[in-house]
Amino acid sequence: MEPTKPLETALEAGILTITLNNNQHSRHTLGTTCIDALRAVIQEVYDNSAIKSVIITGTGEETFATGASMEEIQALNEVNSRKFSENGQETMALIENCPKPILAAIYGHAIDRGFELALACHLRVAADDATFSNSEGSMGLIPCFGGTQRLTHLIGKNMALELMMTGTTITAAEAKAIRLVGHVVSYQDAMLKKSREILGKIMTNAPLAVGMLVNCTNAAQNPHEDGYQTEANSFANCCKTEDFKEGITALRDQRSPAFNGV
Repeated sequence: MEPTKPLETALEAGILTITLNNNQHSRHTLGTTCIDALRAVIQEVYDNSAIKSVIITGTGEETFATGASMEEIQALNEVNSRKFSENGQETMALIENCPKPILAAIYGHAIDRGFELALACHLRVAADDATFSNSEGSMGLIPCFGGTQRLTHLIGKNMALELMMTGTTITAAEAKAIRLVGHVVSYQDAMLKKSREILGKIMTNAPLAVGMLVNCTNAAQNPHEDGYQTEANSFANCCKTEDFKEGITALRDQRSPAFNGV
């Protein structure tokens, strides 16, 4: 029997949808196989000009994504666990730093590594039955794909510590209240519709400017980078682009701009 692919992709109207495959044994586990596949796809997002934005979601209604399989977790030791963590961190950083918007459309449970994947995305839309949790403490572990850092940046040290140390599961409504997700919708079709609506609005803007916004907001969280200088440099870079000229011309001519990303 042919093994299930860890993810599927579909490109429509500039939006690449990455769907983590449902498997009754894996439940969208983010182990090495899936992370390597995800990294390859995200690299394609960087390189393929036909891809303007990305949705990451899961099949089915129960699970967005979870941690690694029990077999892979049991095989970890001090040496290979560091490589496992760094591999996941590098893939999440590719997502976080991508100049094209990446949105997590979350239906069902976002658990452990799945929660960390959602945190790495620029935007998050959740169905009203979605849940979020970091339960690694019950196995003697901690988040290792950058979750301790991103969760702290998003919701603050005290709340992040409470969620991670207790392993509490929070609902979509609770996640929205603490600004973990931007939108909560009533069912899966509406979630994907809302996701496409958001990305559609973003894609009407100059793609280089959108990418620079990612750089600037990431700089705001980097203690080793002067975010204000990054902003000034990025603004100057915008002003030398053809997209800037097109935007000004379109405004003067009272028409919609046609940006080319140059």
